[in-house]
This record gives sequence, structure tokens and C-alpha cells, in this order.
Amino acid sequence: MAGKREDYLSWNEYFMGIALLSSMRSKDPHNQIGACIVDEESKRILSIGYNGLTRQMEDDKFDWNSTGEQTNILKNVKDYYVVHAERNAVLNYRGSMKDLEGKTLYVTWFPCTECTKEIIQVGIKKIVYLRMYSKKELIEISKIMLEAAGIEVVEYNPNREITREEMESIVKEIQNKFKRFTI
Repeated sequence: MAGKREDYLSWNEYFMGIALLSSMRSKDPHNQIGACIVDEESKRILSIGYNGLTRQMEDDKFDWNSTGEQTNILKNVKDYYVVHAERNAVLNYRGSMKDLEGKTLYVTWFPCTECTKEIIQVGIKKIVYLRMYSKKELIEISKIMLEAAGIEVVEYNPNREITREEMESIVKEIQNKFKRFTI
């Protein structure tokens, strides 16, 4: 009898891989973020999300370069229009919000303060993140809220920081592999 394959994905790798794959749906040229809400006990994916515009909004009608930060024209700041991956994962869930209590969120970037509030509010109890969010002051605020709410926060690979460039390279590599199989 042949033995099983030994180099298959662990559950952690699988769930983070789904979050990473979800991030590839983002049309944002600067930040592609994906999230996956999981019931770790049953090993079931409950919902996924990525950062993007809300439904009914056409991607081509908005400034993805977010020139508003440089010009101080607020209507040209993309962040006011984009729904973050974590929020989209919560909003995409089609069951009762009560079902999300005690669940785990896998996310490719550490959550911002707004997403942290929603994560706490729906009762998620564990966050596994792939890389750190770039705004250090906001990270500290998110950490304060998460600690106060008793939410476990786990860095996906604490022995090695994953850079933005590395993330972009991984995403490109996966996209290129998928494109080879496109019909």
C-alpha cells in the first residue's frame, strides 16, 4: 500500500492560503488584502473577503491611486470608498452573526482600528495575520483594543517578517501559475 503524500498543506497554511488567494481579487494597485473567517474546530471556512469597492460601484469610476492624500481633495482619497477585507468577510457571511463568535480570522495584513472594532463586535476570538500593517500608531491602538477584548493575536510566522515586496512577489507568482491553466 502506498503511503500518503507528506508535503501537503497544514490547516494554518491552507486557511492563510485562502486569505492570500482572496487578496488577489482586489483591484487596489497598492494594497491587496484578503481575509478568511474559519471555524477551527470543524476546519470549515465560514466567509472570505478582500479589499474593494462596495457592490454597485464601478471600479473604473474611482481614483485607485488615491491622489487625494497629495491634493487634500477628500473625494479622491480611495480609502473612503474601499471596504476592507476583514469587514467584507464579516459582511459576506450569510449566517447569523452569532455564528462568528469564538471563530478565527486569517488575514494577510494586521487589522486597522476600524476593522478591529468589527472583529471584536462580532465575537471573533483569534486573529492570525501574515504581515504587519504599516501605520504604527494605528497598530498600537488596534493592539490595545484586541488585548482589552481578550482576542488572541498570532503572527503567522513570528520567526520571519514578510515584506510588502515579498507579498507582491508571491501574489504575482500564484497569478502567473493560474493564468497558465486559464481556458
